[in-house]
Amino acid sequence: MKITSQEIAQFRSQLADDPQAMEVLDLIEDCEGDLEDAAMTLAIKIGQEPGRTNSEWLDALAKRWRTIICEQEYRHDLLNGSISGMLVHLTSIPEFPKILATPVLIYVLKQGVNNFCEPLDTIK
Repeated sequence: MKITSQEIAQFRSQLADDPQAMEVLDLIEDCEGDLEDAAMTLAIKIGQEPGRTNSEWLDALAKRWRTIICEQEYRHDLLNGSISGMLVHLTSIPEFPKILATPVLIYVLKQGVNNFCEPLDTIK
């Protein structure tokens, strides 16, 4: 999954106050917009050893946190392309690998928030 330099610029403007998110966006840019490659690099950097291909691993990580990512109070922001509120929420959860919050949320946006959250919506 690739993100464009324009998309990276949009995320930079949203996350300008978050130094870690800015570093992650730099890495995504260094990976020529390849979100999965950047996420895998970050995972290895924090000592995780993903045993799958990059795209499968990022998808699995996002799905593991789907119930939190799809909470109604944050979904509206995500639907409007804003990840800053959810980024703060995710990074406040001790178990969540903070450095991976930015790529996970960008992944969810690129998948389509409603598509990503649909499995939970059909349960209700």
